[in-house]
Amino acid sequence: MVSHAAAERAEFVAALQAVPAGAPTLCAGWTALDLAAHVVARERRPDSTPGLMIPALAGWTDRVRNGYARRPYPELIDLVAGGPPRTSLFAIPGVDAAANFGEFLIHTEDVRRAQPDWEPRDLDADRREAAWSAVRRGSRLYFRKVPVALVLARPDGADGTEIAAGARNAADGEPVRVVGEPEELLLLAAGRRTHARVTVTGHPDAVRLFEATPLSL
Repeated sequence: MVSHAAAERAEFVAALQAVPAGAPTLCAGWTALDLAAHVVARERRPDSTPGLMIPALAGWTDRVRNGYARRPYPELIDLVAGGPPRTSLFAIPGVDAAANFGEFLIHTEDVRRAQPDWEPRDLDADRREAAWSAVRRGSRLYFRKVPVALVLARPDGADGTEIAAGARNAADGEPVRVVGEPEELLLLAAGRRTHARVTVTGHPDAVRLFEATPLSL
């Protein structure tokens, strides 16, 4: 059985193959080639990954990624498709499942949704549940900067799908409610707010506070 991470890796590869190297992505300033180089560096050069989170080390991360970005685009796509080398932490099945499913889902949409006339994918039920689990597990971290009470929910509203993720009550005592399919909520959490198809309701002042808060993983 193909893992969810492997399925999304294949989707990312297909998205890269569908656009030229210079195609825009939702990652500001990055082309499809830059995004492919980022993924390859992340999996093959662990010395470059701390700079993704620590600004003081970002220069080295950029240098490693730019080195990969000088390679031919088809070669980078092949490296993504081939997966991490055996010596990579990401080659461990449990790590791959935990760290790569969301990574590839988001980056697939980074490519797809930066192109004209995109439409959301219809994820299979299992992958949608995996995305929902990822949102629920990480909600307090993802939305930690939001200064109002927040509830995330799926469109069907069933099966205990609401979760509190905010810190304080909204202006009228009711939380801001964000409704969307799990993959859309994950994209929202990752800072792709303008391209995540979600519905936001609540007190206007609280909604404005929520919408003004930068989000990122």
